[in-house]
Amino acid sequence: MRNVKIKSSLYLLVGISAVAWVLLAHFSGLDLSEIKDFLGLVPKVVSIDLFVVAVFVKWGWKFKIFRGWLVSFPDLSGSWVGFIHSDWKDPRTGEKPNPIPVMLTINQSFFHISCKMTTSEMESSSYSEGFIIDPDRQVKNLAYSYNSKPRLSLNQRSVPHDGAAVFKIIERPWLRLAGRYWTERLTKGEIALEYHSKDLLEELPEDLGEHPVTEEENRR
Repeated sequence: MRNVKIKSSLYLLVGISAVAWVLLAHFSGLDLSEIKDFLGLVPKVVSIDLFVVAVFVKWGWKFKIFRGWLVSFPDLSGSWVGFIHSDWKDPRTGEKPNPIPVMLTINQSFFHISCKMTTSEMESSSYSEGFIIDPDRQVKNLAYSYNSKPRLSLNQRSVPHDGAAVFKIIERPWLRLAGRYWTERLTKGEIALEYHSKDLLEELPEDLGEHPVTEEENRR
């Protein structure tokens, strides 16, 4: 995952350095045309650059003002809620389940992202994650591989397994994730999620069953 656009980040860093040099020289009464004064400010300018980079990596990248031209991926941190539409069939009845309430929590920093999905019967955690961003092709996806661990009481019909999920990131008119998944059990399905909270919740919200669904889901 390329965290920043190299050309834009270099221009921005050079600009910050130039401003720092001028301001330091002004307040210190130095003459930048003098090599000694110019080079004498190098340690301070480097320190300022490192501070700015540290602040950006910690907090700054999340601001929308940097989206697109400097940072290619959005901030998805928080809890997402919605429903899973699975093609899995109950071996006893041969019927597909109703839409399954689900919560996805995303823990994201500038360098790392992890995804944890929870339903009333299972919990899955990602072990390989990344963004697939290509503005020229209008592609904006989050993809990850995961390990799913159903509740022990369900082992007879649902065993631990690996799978993969790909979510299309929809930011307009409101923030949503529209995904699909596959598992090594040869099951697959679709997942529709809406942003719920910036907090990383540990249990499904009690009102999840009443969470509004999209128009697409209403037509199913």
